[in-house]
Amino acid sequence: MLKRTALFEAHSRLGARLVEFGGWEMPIQYTGILDEHHAVRKAAGIFDISHMGEAFVSGPAAEAFLNATLTNDARKLAPGQGQYTLLCNPQGGVVDDLFAYRLAPESFLLIINASRAALDIAHLRQQLQSFESRAQVTLDDACDRLSAVAIQGPTTPLFIDALLPAAALAAAGPDSRPSLLKRNRIASYPVGADTVWIARTGYTGEDGFEVVAPNALIEGLWNTALQAGAAHGLKPCGLGARDTLRTEMCFPLYGQELTEQTTPLEAGLDVFVALDKPGFTGQAALLTQKQAGLPRRLVALRMIERASPPVRPHYPVLSTDATPTRLGETTSGTLSPSLGLGIAMAYVPLSHAQPGTRVSIEVRGRPFPAEVVKKPLYRRPVPAA
Repeated sequence: MLKRTALFEAHSRLGARLVEFGGWEMPIQYTGILDEHHAVRKAAGIFDISHMGEAFVSGPAAEAFLNATLTNDARKLAPGQGQYTLLCNPQGGVVDDLFAYRLAPESFLLIINASRAALDIAHLRQQLQSFESRAQVTLDDACDRLSAVAIQGPTTPLFIDALLPAAALAAAGPDSRPSLLKRNRIASYPVGADTVWIARTGYTGEDGFEVVAPNALIEGLWNTALQAGAAHGLKPCGLGARDTLRTEMCFPLYGQELTEQTTPLEAGLDVFVALDKPGFTGQAALLTQKQAGLPRRLVALRMIERASPPVRPHYPVLSTDATPTRLGETTSGTLSPSLGLGIAMAYVPLSHAQPGTRVSIEVRGRPFPAEVVKKPLYRRPVPAA
């Protein structure tokens, strides 16, 4: 039986089309993927991301534990800061990609993927069992009691503060209003006897915020956001637009670009792997791979002909030789609403990973020309002077 978020009834009232995603019944669209995609690029969109998981890691040795478990360097985080990071297995394969926020000197919040939540918690517990200072670390699985929404788009800062009661804003202090947060920052706000966390992060390439709150509060925050954002073009958005938006930005999706058989280095996520910090799970394998040279790399692909049919995951990527060879397959693919042509990502040998390299993508048995291009595929236009 599919799980439902605390916003399921709200989605139904808004006429959302619901589908299965990672074991959850989630909205794929409301007014349509194109409409919702353009709303986020031009104004604002709100997404239910309550299927994502949350965990708190706290205690005197919390930082050391996370540094021994995750690829990025948690020591760089001051309270209120967050970083993208990865959880790897001993072979260097990606167990999950996640966001880690330091809430206080000895307290962290992890946001993990829906389809991986139970596995992540089990992996973290297993890692904790072998951690020398495990008695000084508390791992709190909060997946069942917290929900979240993402509000993304250039107009979002104009109304994000309206989500919170005046008392919550006053208690947090004038410099901690959500609209004043810098990128990858998080703040907590007391709402009655509960706490709401708002972070300035996102998965769309646009300015935006992610709001984490107890299940009982999330529908009120959703409704308040829709009311406050209506004058600023805010629309409810589903997973369809979330996928086209993140693919334009070349953001990886677990299960497609990232798996336990792919490494962060192959995925081009080197900047989030602190190979020079003290040992972490998977570090030895990643160092060996870096020294030996990568066998492949995740690249962005753009169709050359606008009339090319839409690209989907698992389409063969071929060389353009007289006798084409299979280089790999697409991990993600879609028709880009912003660019008006087909785009994709794929793992290919390093010999074909340089921007400007021509390849073909096979669609229903026919090859169509494509080109390796620099990431991201979409860049926000620079305003005219």
